[in-house]
Formats: sequence, C-alpha cells, structure tokens
Amino acid sequence: MKLIIIGAGPGGYETAVEAARRGIEVVLISDGPLGGTCLNEGCIPTKTLLHAAEQLPEGETPADAALATAQKHKRAVVEQLRGGIALLLGNKLITLVEGHASFAGPHCVTVPGPEGERRFEGDAILVAVGSVSASLPIPGADLPGVLSSREILELERVPRSLCIIGGGVIGLEFASLYRSFGAEVTVLEYAPSLLPRFDTDLSKRLRQALVRRGIAVETSARVEAIDGGDAFSVRFSDKSCAERSVAAECVLMAVGRRAALSSLNFEAIGIECSPRGVVVDDNFETSVPGVYAVGDVTGRMMLAHEASAQGLRALNHICLCADGGSGVPDDGLDFSIIPAAVFTTPELACVGLSEEDCKASGQEFRALKAFYRANGKAMSMDAGDGYCKVLADPVSGRILGAHILGAHASDLIHEAAALMQFGVDAKRAGSLIHAHPTLSEVLQAALRSF
Repeated sequence: MKLIIIGAGPGGYETAVEAARRGIEVVLISDGPLGGTCLNEGCIPTKTLLHAAEQLPEGETPADAALATAQKHKRAVVEQLRGGIALLLGNKLITLVEGHASFAGPHCVTVPGPEGERRFEGDAILVAVGSVSASLPIPGADLPGVLSSREILELERVPRSLCIIGGGVIGLEFASLYRSFGAEVTVLEYAPSLLPRFDTDLSKRLRQALVRRGIAVETSARVEAIDGGDAFSVRFSDKSCAERSVAAECVLMAVGRRAALSSLNFEAIGIECSPRGVVVDDNFETSVPGVYAVGDVTGRMMLAHEASAQGLRALNHICLCADGGSGVPDDGLDFSIIPAAVFTTPELACVGLSEEDCKASGQEFRALKAFYRANGKAMSMDAGDGYCKVLADPVSGRILGAHILGAHASDLIHEAAALMQFGVDAKRAGSLIHAHPTLSEVLQAALRSF
C-alpha cells in the first residue's frame, strides 16, 4: 500500500511515521519546513519565548537584550526539534518530497520541480496543509508594521506599546508575553468576552488577572481602521457605540486562522469544502473516497494534538478498509475529549463541555469548585491566583467538563481528561489519593465537593 501525505506539520509527519511503522510506503510532500506552523511559527516558538519571559524579575522592565537572547534560544530549540523530525522521517519507507502539491486526480498529485513536474500516485491521500493567519478587511490592515503572529515572533526589540486586535488564544498569549517583556499592551476583542469559545466564568477571571498585570482589555470592541504615521492609531467603536482609538508603536492582527484551501486544486477531483474548511466525516475522509483531510485545513479546533489524533484515526480507517472492513475503527479515540490550553500568565486549560455548552444543550450540571489559594503548593509557589471548576451530571456524577485557571493548568487538565476518557464519575474520582503538597490537589478538592 502507498499513502501520500501533503503537509509536514504534526498531522502529517506523525501520521507518516506511524504508517511506516505499520509497513506502509509513504510519500510525504511539504512546501515548507518540517514541523509546520506548530514548530516553526506557532506552539513551540511562542512557548519558548513565554518561558523566557516568565524568568524575568517581576516588575522590572527588561532591556531589548533579554528579548534578543530569548530569540536566539528560540531559534536553537526550533532547529533542534526540526532535526529530530528529520531523523524520525529517516525510515526507508518514507520518501520526503519538497514542493507544492496539487491534485491531478483522486489518487494522484503533482509537484513542480527543477527538472519538471513530478507525479505521485497512491492508494490513499491525506491532506494536512494546515492554516494561514486571518486578517480583518479594514483600512490599514496591510500597512507595513501591522504584524501577523508569524512576524511578531521575529521581533528583536520590545515595542514600547502594542495593540493586539483579537482576544483569542493567539492574541492573549502574545499579550502576556510582551507585557512580561515590558511593553504597554492593549487587547481589543470583538466578542463580549475574551476567549469566546471558552467557559465564560474562566475567561472573566483570566481577564481580571491580565488587567492586574497591567494589560488593558476592551471587549465588544469593533475595530474600524488602522491609521499609520509616526505611530499607529487603531480606531474602534466600543459597546456603547462610542468611537475611540488606541495609539501604539506596533499592531498585531490576531483574529484567528483560516484553513489553507487555496492552490491545492481541490476542484479538480470534487472535494467538498465549506467556508470553514474541507468537509470530512468521522474518519476524516472527504467527499472523495480514499482522500482524507486532518488538522487546521478542516476548520475544526485548530490544535496540533488534535491534528495528530485525527491523522491516527484516518490511518486506522485506511488500514481497516485495506483489510476489507468498513465503519469507524474501534481505536478508542474520543474527539469530544480534547484538552486545550492557553499559555498566558496565569495559564488556562479546559476539556469537555463549558457551562454555556451545557445550558445550550439542556444538559443539567453541577459545578464543583476549588481555589488555588487553599492549596499549599500553590501558596508556596506564590501562585495563589487560580481556580478550578469541574462540571458533573448531578445524578450520575459523570464528568462533563473541567476548567482550570492557574499555574500549570496545561499539565493538570490531563487528569480530568483521563477521568472523562475512562468514565470515572466525580465521586469515585474524588477518592483518588493525591500526593501532598501538589497542585493536582486543587482538582481533587473540586471533585470531593460532589
């Protein structure tokens, strides 16, 4: 069997490695550096810089040298991890092809090269080309100095002031990062609250924490235009429809990402797409049998770990079909239980349903709460600003969702995810003995209140 994979981000290269492990011949086509957006201009670079920012003395405005040093370390980390991926792809069953792929048929793609067009045919094709930064269609959005999330990662000097358009994950992580490096930061978010897809209770608490750090936040802010000059002026209307503006040395456009749908020639084989992305079923198979799509290009939750899991499901289905089977593979993957994290200071993480999800679906719930300030380890770390909320069915105790705001929330959330994955109810989960003193006792305290 031969599998063609287009895209070398987590959804692409991890699937390639697993497919080769199963004895499948793989052609992996990439028109960018190995690791995709996650490694080169997303997850890893931002977390490296955030870690550097967290080490800075509180309240001290660092020199530009601190950011320059962090940038040097970031580049070294990315290069090392990129080399690690190259080693993983060294399997003799994997052929790495550099170039831009385009569909020529349901089982065929072409890639231009210096010696002419190359043609590759496979039994199945997996599209994992990711996403690109989105932008508002407003005057001034294309002015030099209005940065994307990729461009702001390359700054060698800390801007005196930064206006961030968008209060989602990307915008808030950069707000936290550059505030730590000493910039005056303002966040403008169109929705009534930050992180519109997250539990409102937690997003409100995060807003309070960010404001205490000196980050200005405007919600229900409709950005109208960006004016250039000696400094930028970002004009917006607030929730009372009053016209206001923010002056800033630098502007970050952080209004999300959109699926990279252009130039793959999907129309040549009739792959169905929606405004959000490629349309797929539960096996991540497109409208064309044998052609699959995973990750950001599907327009679902744009998370690297979800792309990896989707790639595994698609591969499992490809193997199932090759063995004469059909349906959804019994692989244990549950795509309703996918943790997500926001690496601000403090961190925010969640898994499962929010209160708003429960109310919208008519699901009864009981909110189980605990606070970091009652946790010995948190107080010893001077990290008492935190909160944990678990949502459980009031009758059965089934855990519906968990939401954590505070130090190491991105690590703690996985205990809740494991409990949900294996169907452990809140009462039984509360009986699990935790080591003391640990931050995980915050989750234990919430569960024991059932």
